[in-house]
Amino acid sequence: MLVPDVDRALEALLRRTLPLADHEGDISFDTPTSTWSAQVNRLTVNLFLHQVARSPQPPRPAQQRPGPDGRLERRPPQPLVELSYLVSAWAGSVRDEHQLLGEALTRLLGSQALPAWAVPDTLTSSVQVAVRTDDAHRPRDLWGTLGSQVKASFGIVVTVVADVHDWELAPPQVTGVEAATSVLPRTGTAGAGSVGGSGR
Repeated sequence: MLVPDVDRALEALLRRTLPLADHEGDISFDTPTSTWSAQVNRLTVNLFLHQVARSPQPPRPAQQRPGPDGRLERRPPQPLVELSYLVSAWAGSVRDEHQLLGEALTRLLGSQALPAWAVPDTLTSSVQVAVRTDDAHRPRDLWGTLGSQVKASFGIVVTVVADVHDWELAPPQVTGVEAATSVLPRTGTAGAGSVGGSGR
């Protein structure tokens, strides 16, 4: 549910902060092909997910917590993933598209992470958001791949923890070490005495 949860978080943010009520426009995650765009007849902000990759950021540290029965549970380090979106706006005129696109950009740049109220409870970490600036994800190249006319747009990358490891019981903690000693019977003493006695 990782990708749908991130989609819901992005939609929740834009729905609340953009001047785009449900009856006025849409938040779409469809692939913006020429066939799709020909069917758009309302104000629309499109967020096209075109890549999912492991983040170069270090994994989140291992965690511990008390379980329901009081026993300690642990979870190994969790990796982070990056979701790359192409964001575009669709309206009846270029002016309206630019205004809507600028509004979306402002909202997504407002903080380094989505607000807690926008993030579903099923996501166990913050949702980082940043505008892409690397040449490997240039919007004009993506439009060419989609077979569509180049359109004003920008890219964002969303970084979130991937819950790939479940909680498991932690091994019992070592609270102390007990040392045990034993005395072994000495051997050879009696034999040595008898030998000396027989020599007299």
